[in-house]
Amino acid sequence: MALLEIRNLHFGYPTRPIFKDFNFSLSPGEKIGLMGPNGAGKTTLLRLIVGLLKPERGEIIYNGRVCQSEKDFRLLRREVSLVFQDPDDQLFCPTVAEDIAFGPLNLGVPREKVPKLVKQVLELLGLQGFEKRITYRLSGGEKRLVALGTVLAMDPQVLLLDEPTGDLDPQNIERLIKILNKLPAAKLIVSHDLEFLKATTEKIYWLEAGNLSLYYDVSSYKSSRLISLDRSIFH
Repeated sequence: MALLEIRNLHFGYPTRPIFKDFNFSLSPGEKIGLMGPNGAGKTTLLRLIVGLLKPERGEIIYNGRVCQSEKDFRLLRREVSLVFQDPDDQLFCPTVAEDIAFGPLNLGVPREKVPKLVKQVLELLGLQGFEKRITYRLSGGEKRLVALGTVLAMDPQVLLLDEPTGDLDPQNIERLIKILNKLPAAKLIVSHDLEFLKATTEKIYWLEAGNLSLYYDVSSYKSSRLISLDRSIFH
């Protein structure tokens, strides 16, 4: 059964149509890459999934539930997390620790458990000791990793990533690949970096003129030992 499903979706901007009768599904643990020309609607698709844009018609279904109202999408966003293309759109607290803690606190994680969770996320990202760093003073690559940390802290079932390698040097791209390949969440990754998608996804689709076509099947994909956060923190 699909964890996330889009059925017969229609959406367009005043100057151009984007999707017409568009369909897509993502199963639990599935890893999908998405490529396409600029303006094809890749970022638009991610924003539609989490309810930041509203389709003209069609259905977005998460875990068997049709999402229509803002209340529906608030529930969806507890388990489906979007990492924006520009990390400055995601980071708004003074310090790294506050940014990472924001999501879990809003999910009801007890305040006394949050410091442990923040430390755990930063260790996962290789950013130990960044708790008190001032967010706006971080480098572009550091901001991108912290933005990923803000969503990993909520232990999502689905990760949506929009050009996650921007501003990252080769060493940090390798680090990101290792992190993503060990996470159990289903993933939809938008990127122009084919080699990165080959290293992190099972299938890569090409989006153009509102249509998806299979671009690359990573038949040599091998799962690695999964890592996850201490789930007792969320109870």
